[in-house]
Amino acid sequence: MSATRHSLPDGRLHFQHGPMDIVIGADALGPGGDKALALANEQAWTRFEPLLAELMAEWHVLRLPVQAGMSCPLQGGVARRMWQACVPWAHQTYITPMAAVAGSVAQELLSCYDRAGVARAWVNNGGDIALHLAQGQSVRVGLYADLARLQMQDLVQGLTIDGVFEVTHAMPVRGVATSGWRGRSFSLGIADSVTVLAATAAQADAAASLIANAVNVAHPNIVREPANSLSDMTDLGDLEVTVDVPSLPVKSVQHALQAGWQRASECQAQGLIAAAALVCQGQSLWLPATAHKSLPFKENPLALA
Repeated sequence: MSATRHSLPDGRLHFQHGPMDIVIGADALGPGGDKALALANEQAWTRFEPLLAELMAEWHVLRLPVQAGMSCPLQGGVARRMWQACVPWAHQTYITPMAAVAGSVAQELLSCYDRAGVARAWVNNGGDIALHLAQGQSVRVGLYADLARLQMQDLVQGLTIDGVFEVTHAMPVRGVATSGWRGRSFSLGIADSVTVLAATAAQADAAASLIANAVNVAHPNIVREPANSLSDMTDLGDLEVTVDVPSLPVKSVQHALQAGWQRASECQAQGLIAAAALVCQGQSLWLPATAHKSLPFKENPLALA
C-alpha cells in the first residue's frame, strides 16, 4: 500500500501509510509565511513517503533490546533517534527502539517546519506529538485519559478531551506522548493512559511507554499473555503483556499508580521528562514540573477541562 495524504476541512494535513496515521497542523508567520508553510508541507510529505520502507529495512535490529554501553547499530536517522531515546533505560529494563517509534517519526516530520515563516506546528502521530513554537507562540494540548475510546477518526474530526494544558515557547517541552494498555502498542502495565511532557517527542514516547509499564499491580483477574502469541511482529518476544483489566479494588489501583509515579519521578530526576499525568480506572496521579515554574501539570490536569 502506498502512502496517502489529503487536506482536512480545517486545513490540517492527514498522512497515512501502514501503521502510521499522522495529522499535521501549522500556522504561517509574517510576510512570506504562507510560502514558507507551503514549502514545509511539501517537504514533510516528501520525507514521509519513504519512512516506512526505511524503518522496515532495519526491522530486524529495531526489534532487539537496546544494550547499555553498546554503540548504535542502526543506520537511518529516525532509527538512530529511536535507539538514542531508549538508551537511558537500557541498564534497568527491557526496552527496544520501537518504544520511541511514533515520537521519533513525528519529530522527523516536525523538522520540516522549523524555519522562518512558520509560527507553530504540531505533528500528531496517533497521540504522540512533536511541537514547533516560534518566539512568543504557544499551543493548547488536549489530554485524553481513556485510550480505549481513541480512534483515528477522533484525531481527524476532533474529540472530547478530559483535560487541557498549554505549552509555550519558553517551556523546555517540545514533545508530548501517551501510552496505556489499550493504546496502539502492547503494555506490561494497567494504566488507562500515561501522558508525558519532555524535551522531544522521541524522549516523551520512550518515557511514556516505560512509565505505563510501571503502572502495575499483581491481581489474579488481570489477563496477560505472551506478546509473541498475539502478534508475529512484536518486539517484546514472550514478555507477558496486558490483555484485559477488570474493575479493580481502589487500593490496587492506588498501588499501581504509585508504582508508576515512582518511575516517573526517577525519570524526572534524571532530566528525561518534564512532567507526567497517570490515569487508571478513574483515579489519577500527576508529577508536576520542578525546575520550571511555568510548566503545566502543576495541578491535576484532569480538572482543567
